[in-house]
Amino acid sequence: MSSESIELNGNGSDEPARGEAALLVAVQSAIADRPGVLSGARGLSHVGEHSLGWLALAGAGALAAHRRGDAITRRRYVEAGAGAFTAHAASVVIKRIVRRRRPNHPDIRVGVGTPSKLSFPSSHATSTTAAAILLGRAAGLPAAALPAALVPPMLVSRLVLGVHYPSDVAAGAIVGALTAGAVIAADAKYEEQ
Repeated sequence: MSSESIELNGNGSDEPARGEAALLVAVQSAIADRPGVLSGARGLSHVGEHSLGWLALAGAGALAAHRRGDAITRRRYVEAGAGAFTAHAASVVIKRIVRRRRPNHPDIRVGVGTPSKLSFPSSHATSTTAAAILLGRAAGLPAAALPAALVPPMLVSRLVLGVHYPSDVAAGAIVGALTAGAVIAADAKYEEQ
């Protein structure tokens, strides 16, 4: 194993990993030990924690637009920050309702600490998807450009770090996309007034 080792998340079971746990083990076995993968995944984890990195980018964009006197772009960056935060908050509420525990099998290696033991949906996937859609829109990028660049790496990073099942990140991406869609729809209604 590389110098960027990750700890085993032992639960004392000798049973082979099954279902989503087996998929998680397969992802980790395929890419976790490649140079830079763990450090990159940890970096993404820090940027996405509580959506703080996305809030910072939205704030910087809003400030730059304000200085240019571009009220529409400023509003869209504010919406991006609000959307990322709302998506994160929605994921936390859903986690407390569903109460699915994080992956826990001896073959799954955990590479980062988490603020809670709850797993479904991934808050990182949720806020990153909302932020990518809304920040890309604010920046005037093609609709799929920023989501294509940011969302897959974030989703895979959560698996590499062993803190989410594949369905956790998929559900998070869906909740994030729905949140972004709601923000865009609300903005369209605002512009109609």
